[in-house]
Amino acid sequence: MSAAIPNEGQPTDLQKLTDELLERAAAEHAGRAARTLPHPVDGLRQTVIALTAGTELSEHESPGAASLLVLRGRARLVAGEKSVELRTHQIAPIPDRRHSLHAEEDTVVLLTVVAAHRDR
Repeated sequence: MSAAIPNEGQPTDLQKLTDELLERAAAEHAGRAARTLPHPVDGLRQTVIALTAGTELSEHESPGAASLLVLRGRARLVAGEKSVELRTHQIAPIPDRRHSLHAEEDTVVLLTVVAAHRDR
């Protein structure tokens, strides 16, 4: 049974989505899979990202104001000389500079980003 993304306003079963994305990540050469959640609030973007043990999101620019919540597993968030280990149910702000994310074990995170408002 697939963890389909519901219509806007409907709840998302994060447990099912976590399982689905970890399964997809394990089948991918890069060892990762992601899905952006539908969100009715303009200016907020939430993406669930699965990484298999030992994989990483290499160093990249900060998306702006953002936080990372570990739904399952253990990951290391690295920015320059500083790093922080995050475990299941821990949340941390993402540094406002180049950073990377390393999966110490099979890991799923919820990335929440405050995005620029779209013109209507």
